[in-house]
Amino acid sequence: MKKYKAVIYDIDGTVLNTLNMNMYPLMRIIKEELNEDWSFEDVLKFAAYPGMKVMEELNIKDKEKTYARWVQYVNEYADGATLYEGFEEVFVKLEEAGIIQAVVSAKTKAQYQIDMVEKGLDKYMKATILAEDTDKHKPDPTPLLECLKRLQFQPDEVIYIGDARSDELASQNAHIDFGYAKWGNVAQEEMKNATIVLEKPLDLLQLI
Repeated sequence: MKKYKAVIYDIDGTVLNTLNMNMYPLMRIIKEELNEDWSFEDVLKFAAYPGMKVMEELNIKDKEKTYARWVQYVNEYADGATLYEGFEEVFVKLEEAGIIQAVVSAKTKAQYQIDMVEKGLDKYMKATILAEDTDKHKPDPTPLLECLKRLQFQPDEVIYIGDARSDELASQNAHIDFGYAKWGNVAQEEMKNATIVLEKPLDLLQLI
């Protein structure tokens, strides 16, 4: 296994299990806006979509306002985001091995504060590129390239860990190796261009 100087993570579906906290509020939004009862399985197809794309797909009239309400419901969701089992050990071991860790996510800074900073997980991250940090977003390579710039590394010195096709494409477009976090992909899609397929978070220890 190639030795990397840095591991960059996606968050939702990779580091944090945010499925329930996003999907149940979306079911509530669909009921309020479209007066339709969708099952959890029905909304799962939107799991990897950026928020505004979900609003477009559903043909919501006032997209901005409805999206803001969805975010509010997500933040109020009782169980919140939970760390996938094994990551506490992964973060510590990678840090001890001298491997830099960072985040590239479509999350907003406000949501990152709730999901990562308040859980004490941000201390492991040397750089965080979030929704407000770039004009373009995954699968565009801009967020990953911005992260490389801040870390002062070359594309061949890092690996990006993600669960979605947009993560794989962003890695390809940035000429960065991609680690497929299979545990977070609901559809269990095949990622043909993944450098490494990870079945569970502890598999990341192979990178040491």
